[in-house]
Amino acid sequence: MTTTNMPVALNIADISERFLKCNTATIYDVMDRMGYPHQCLDLTIRGLDRRMRIAGPAFTVRGTREPRFDDNFPRPELKNFGLLKAITPGSVVVINAEKDMNVGHWGEMMSLTARQHGAVGAVIDGGTRDMESILNIPDWSLFAKYTSPIESKGRWRSQEFGAPIFMTGTTTSEVLVRPGDFIVGDGDGIMVIPHEIVMEVLEKTEVMEINEEGTRKDLLSGDPIDVVYKRYGRL
Repeated sequence: MTTTNMPVALNIADISERFLKCNTATIYDVMDRMGYPHQCLDLTIRGLDRRMRIAGPAFTVRGTREPRFDDNFPRPELKNFGLLKAITPGSVVVINAEKDMNVGHWGEMMSLTARQHGAVGAVIDGGTRDMESILNIPDWSLFAKYTSPIESKGRWRSQEFGAPIFMTGTTTSEVLVRPGDFIVGDGDGIMVIPHEIVMEVLEKTEVMEINEEGTRKDLLSGDPIDVVYKRYGRL
């Protein structure tokens, strides 16, 4: 199994830091113009705090409803917290719960352990438990569809990690997420950026953000909108 397909020359920490300064709305506009209009995840996947931001390469997890656990349904690669130990620094844990809408597929202790191994947060096409405790974890962001007090053991379990998964989309029913594809999220939503175009998207987004800041300042100073649009172009 692999956890990233990004070119080794890329500095993950630097790219993540730069993306954290960008808005997903701007990223969407850039990707839309590049011919990638369907990379926004389901809008019901929200940060536990709407001010949360997240950016990093995907560490993918696929799970399913499953009553068997541990020795009753062995998975050698998952034994002894193998999934959490495989997490790579700077990554975002991305979980496809395969439409289970009852249990908490994640929680406080998993967040703390994932953070120990360098993850910056999690994006769950499903639910989480322990919301209040997770909100108190420093430098950690978590996006999920819902919260639930229900334990996952005996009801749902991880099946595989480090492989391509589908997440629920917004403009399309599913969005493919591969290990190493870049995840960027904020209060508007979550974007999935294919790893082959990460730098192109980042650079174009940064240029658009500079133009937007100029537009914002000029409008606040009282310049007419038609003059401002001629100056910067329609963003």
